[in-house]
Amino acid sequence: MHIHILGICGTFMAGIALLARAKGIQVSGSDANVYPPMSTQLAEAGITVMEGYDPAHLTPAPDYVVIGNAMSRGNAAVEYVLNNGLRYISGPQWLAEHVLQDRWVLAVAGTHGKTTTSSILAWLLQHNNLQPGFLIGGIPANFHESARLGQAPFFVVEADEYDTAFFDKRSKFVHYHPRTVIINNLEFDHADIFADLGAIQTQFHHLVRTVPGNGLIIAPAAEAAVDTVLQRGCWTPLETFGTAGDWQAQLRNADGSEFDVLYCGKSQGTMQWNQLGMHNVANALAAIAAARHAGVPAARSIESLAEFAGVKRRMEVRGVIDGITVYDDFAHHPTAIQTTLDGLRKRVGNARILVALEARSNTMRMGVHAQTLGPSLLGADQVWFFAPANLGWDTTPIVQQLQGRGHALATTEAIITALQQQAHAGDHIVIMSNGGFENLHVRLLSALQQSRQRSTA
Repeated sequence: MHIHILGICGTFMAGIALLARAKGIQVSGSDANVYPPMSTQLAEAGITVMEGYDPAHLTPAPDYVVIGNAMSRGNAAVEYVLNNGLRYISGPQWLAEHVLQDRWVLAVAGTHGKTTTSSILAWLLQHNNLQPGFLIGGIPANFHESARLGQAPFFVVEADEYDTAFFDKRSKFVHYHPRTVIINNLEFDHADIFADLGAIQTQFHHLVRTVPGNGLIIAPAAEAAVDTVLQRGCWTPLETFGTAGDWQAQLRNADGSEFDVLYCGKSQGTMQWNQLGMHNVANALAAIAAARHAGVPAARSIESLAEFAGVKRRMEVRGVIDGITVYDDFAHHPTAIQTTLDGLRKRVGNARILVALEARSNTMRMGVHAQTLGPSLLGADQVWFFAPANLGWDTTPIVQQLQGRGHALATTEAIITALQQQAHAGDHIVIMSNGGFENLHVRLLSALQQSRQRSTA
C-alpha cells in the first residue's frame, strides 16, 4: 500500500507518516512549510517530503491520500484529488482504522499541556515495561520521535479538539474512542473554527460520550469550564487533580521541581524532576493518575518521572553562551505563557528574563488574545514582539501594558540585534512561538557566538 500525506510536516501528520511507515506502508507527502523538528524526523525515517502542493506529486495515484486539516478547498492538490476521484481520508480516521483498533487508548485533551502530559504518560508506561504506542504533537526527549506503534494494548494519543479535515468538521478526538481520558483544562482557543467557549465545550461533551463505563476520566478539580462539560453528562468514573482533587501536590520547592504526591489524602511518594512550573505539576498528577488506570502504581510512576527528560520546544534549552541561556518554547496561549514564565522566575530568582514572542497561532494572529497577552508577560523583564506588516492587529496596547518593558519590532533581524545588545551573563532568553519564527533560535545563538569571538579576539 502507498499513502501520500498532504500537510505531512504538521506535528500530527508527521506522526501518522511514522506510524504508517512502521506498519510497512509506503509513505510520501507534500507540505508548504517544511522546518524542524518534524522535517528532520521524517528525513531520518527515510520518508520523501515534496515541497508545495503540485498535483504531479499524486501521480502515479497512491492507494490513499491522507489529508491534513490545514488543507482546504482551492488547494491544487485537494482539487486534483476530488476531480480525479482519488480515495482520500483524514488523519484521525486513518489512525482510528489502522492503528487504534483493539488498543487501550489513553487520550490527553485540553487547551494546554497536551504534548507534555502525553509525553509524560508515554514515558511512565514505557519505563514500566508496557511498551506503549503513541502519537504526540512534539518530540519527547526520552523517545526522540513523535510517534511509535509500540505493542498492544496501550496507545497514548494527544487528543486535539481542532477540526478533523475540510470534509469532517468534528474535533479530531471523537475518532479515537479512548478508554482513559485526561482533560487538562479548558479555555477559549482556536478562534478560527470555534465561535466561543461553548462551542468547544460541546466538542468535549462529544468526547466524554465516547468513553466507556469501564474507563476513566481524569479532570481538574473545580475548573468551571470543565465542570460544565461533565454536568452535561458523564457515564464514566471520574478522578480529579488539583488543590482540592483526588490527586494533589504539596510543594517542597516553589518552582515545581520537587513535591509530594497525594492520592485521596495519602502520600504516594515525593517527586523530584527537572521540569518547572505549576502547569507541569498538574501535568504530572494527571499522567500519574492515567498510568495508574493502566496498571502502573503511583509510587512507580513517581520514580520513573525522575528520568523524564522533557519535550523539544517546551522550554528546551537550545544553548548557553557567555552565561546567557536561550530557550525555545512552543507558546500559543496567554495562560500557558504566564505559567511558563512564573515557573522560570521561581527557578532563576532575580536573574533577568528576556522574551521574544511571535503571535503565530491562528487565534493569536486574529488578535483574540490581545487583551490578555500583555498581562501574561509581566513575569519577564523585557519583551520583544514580532510585529510584521501582515500581523493584522496593533501591538501598541500590549506594549503599553508592559510599562516600558515591551517593544514591537517588524523583523527578526531587529529582534536579534536588540537581544544581542541587551543580553549579558546570567540572562535567560525565552523564544516563544508555535511556528518556525524564521529560525530565530539558531540565528540568535550564532549572533551571540560571534559577539563572544569578537570580544575575545
